[in-house]
Amino acid sequence: MTNKIENLKNYLNNIPNLEVIDNHSDVKRLSRDFYNYSPVLQKKLDSCLADVVVRPKNIESLLAVSKICWDLSIPLTTRGGGTGNYGQAVPLAKGIVLQMNYFNKLEKYYPDSGFVKVQSGCLMGDLNKELGKYGRELRLFPSTWKTASIGGFIAGGSGGIGSIKWGFLRDPGNLIGLEAVNVNLNPKLMKLNAEESEPLNHAYGTNGIITSLIISTDVKQDWYSIVIDCEDFQNAINIIKLCTSAAIELKLGAILEDEIVDKMPSWFKRKNLCHKLLIQSNLGGVKTIEMICKKNKLNLENLGREDELDHGISDLVWNHTTLQMRAKDKNWTYLQMLLPLNEEFKLIKSLRDKYGKELLWHLEAVSQQGIPRLAALPLLKWNDEKQLNEIMEDCRSLGAIIFNPHVLTVEGGGLGVTDADQVKAKQNYDPKGLLNPGKLAGWAEKEKFID
Repeated sequence: MTNKIENLKNYLNNIPNLEVIDNHSDVKRLSRDFYNYSPVLQKKLDSCLADVVVRPKNIESLLAVSKICWDLSIPLTTRGGGTGNYGQAVPLAKGIVLQMNYFNKLEKYYPDSGFVKVQSGCLMGDLNKELGKYGRELRLFPSTWKTASIGGFIAGGSGGIGSIKWGFLRDPGNLIGLEAVNVNLNPKLMKLNAEESEPLNHAYGTNGIITSLIISTDVKQDWYSIVIDCEDFQNAINIIKLCTSAAIELKLGAILEDEIVDKMPSWFKRKNLCHKLLIQSNLGGVKTIEMICKKNKLNLENLGREDELDHGISDLVWNHTTLQMRAKDKNWTYLQMLLPLNEEFKLIKSLRDKYGKELLWHLEAVSQQGIPRLAALPLLKWNDEKQLNEIMEDCRSLGAIIFNPHVLTVEGGGLGVTDADQVKAKQNYDPKGLLNPGKLAGWAEKEKFID
C-alpha cells in the first residue's frame, strides 16, 4: 500500500496546475469538517485521514486527477469550505481529498432570468457580494454562508436562511443546471440541465465532481433584523405563524427557548430573559410585524439593517445556534426534524414532560411545497446513543419527520429511503464507486435500482 501511495503522489506531482498537499497537519485539517457536533460521528470519524490533498487550478488538472483515480482505483472525496456537520467531506476510505477552492469565479449573470453561473468553490459570502452588483442576492444560504462554498452547499446542504420563502435546495427552481466531471475510463466535463442535475443535488459528491452551477437568485433587498420577546412558548409559535401567513416578505423566522437565549453571545442578551423570536423582513414587513406585536402586547426591538450590524441574528440561527451553545458547553448536540403541521406544541410539550431541560427547543420557519411549516433543531444534552435513539423514536411517534444528523449516509440524513436516481447517476458517472465511498447507502444494493 505504501508503494501505491508513493506512486500516486509521484503521478500527482507531475500534473500541471495542481497543488499537492501531503504534510500531515494540513492533510489532517483538510480531512475534517464539523462532524464533532455529533458524539456518534466523532467516534466514527476521528481516525479518518486522506493520503493526500489536491487543489486543481483548472479543468484539465481536475480531469487528470480523475483519470489517475480511475487507473489506480483511488478513492476521491470532494471538499468545499469544510463547514458541513455530517462528515460529508471526511474520507472514509483514505485516498485523495479534492479541494475546489481555486474554482471560485462568477462566470455569468443572466439578466433576463436572474440566474447566475458560478464555479463550485466560490465562497457564498463572496458570491453574494458579487450578486449585489447586479441588484441580486442569494435565495438560500446556511448560517455558515461567509465561509461555505456554493458547491459544498448544493452537494451537502438542504436549506437554511431563505427557506422560509424558497423552501429547500432540492425544490424545483432553485438549481437550474450544473457542470461536473465524472470518474471513468475517459473522464469528461458533463453539462447537465435541471432534471439531469437533480441526482447530484444533496448527494455528498458521491456521483460527480461539481465544477460549476447555475442557480436562481432573488432581487436584493434591505433586510431588517427584529427580536420579539415572548414569555409563553406556545404564543411564540402562534406569532411566528401569524408572520409567515401575512402578506409580507420574510428572509428568516426562528424561535429560541429562553434557556438557549441565556447561552447566546453577550451582545444578544437582553434584560428580559425569555423566549425570543428572531425575524428578518423588509421595511414594509417590519410595519406589519409591529402591528401584530402591538395587538398581542409583545415587546419588539428592531436592531436595524442586517448588513449594517456588527453582529446580526444570522449568526444565531440554523446550525449557528448549535455552534453558539457548544461554545459554552461541548456536551450539547442537536437533532433536525420537520414538526407535524398544527401539532407542533403538542409534540414539544410531550417531550418536555418526558425529558425536561435535557432537550431545549430551537424552531425555524420554512416553506414545504409552498406551505408554511416549522422545522426544529432542538439542542440535546448528550447522555448516550440509547437516549438519542429513544428521543428520535418519540419524535417520529408524535408525527415529526427526522433528518438524522448522527449518521454518515445521504439517505440516513434525509428521508431514510434510497433515491434510485442518485444510485443510477453513480453507476453512470462513477462505476467503480470511487467518489466519497461509504456515503451513499443505496450503492451497496445497486442491483435493485439499476436495470
